[in-house]
Amino acid sequence: MITTEIGYTTIDKITVRGKDLSLELLGKLDFVDMMMLTILNRLPEEREKRMVNLILVTACDHGLTPSAMSARLTYLGAPEAMQAAVAAGLLGAGSVFLGTTQNSAELLIDAARELADDASDEAVLDCARTAIRTSREKKQPIYGVGHPIHVHGDPRVPTLAEVSRQNGYFGKHWRLMYAIERVFRHEMGKNLPINAVGAIGAIIGDMKLEPLLARGFMLVGRAAGLLAHLYEERQHPIGQQLWDLVLTQDERNEIPARKGKGS
Repeated sequence: MITTEIGYTTIDKITVRGKDLSLELLGKLDFVDMMMLTILNRLPEEREKRMVNLILVTACDHGLTPSAMSARLTYLGAPEAMQAAVAAGLLGAGSVFLGTTQNSAELLIDAARELADDASDEAVLDCARTAIRTSREKKQPIYGVGHPIHVHGDPRVPTLAEVSRQNGYFGKHWRLMYAIERVFRHEMGKNLPINAVGAIGAIIGDMKLEPLLARGFMLVGRAAGLLAHLYEERQHPIGQQLWDLVLTQDERNEIPARKGKGS
């Protein structure tokens, strides 16, 4: 028999994680409660819930990112299929955009595996040096530092760090992330401040959650942001203007512009 531990449906009842959806969950749990119950088979502690909300809010939106543009352009071509536009925006959550939170969490968790919770600052710096060296030897990026726009520091990071402190989740993974930043700046002469990806990777590590959830939470939060972009696109469309920029570039390059709905 094919089964799932998450839930099942009978003719007169829906059960999720052993609880009656209609009688025990609807009207009693908010979305984060329900999400965590479904994923982890338990309700979150209040401080866990605050941190997950923090990540979801961080992920929701920060402008015309590649995910937002993908969603808007898909909606331009298929306005009857909003779900396709949201999916298009989420499909690009990989090792360059959005999904890098998982990579950051993996890097920090692997690097800090043997690091004591009360390790000295020098021990944490040594760990940071090793993490950077190992990543370079493997020709892998150092996730969680630098930003193409916030070159002087990601404005989200101080708040993410402060809320982590307030809720007891500022531990060795946060310390390691700051140490990586320090090694780059003071020992390698590179200004690569921590970005939101590194902050969320540290949060996931200090919450002792699986790195996969870092990417998952970002997808959930960004889905809401994409819905906002599509709602705005319906009211005040800019998708055609985005496409016109490509057509203009084609014309500048003397490539025949392909026009018409069938192009």
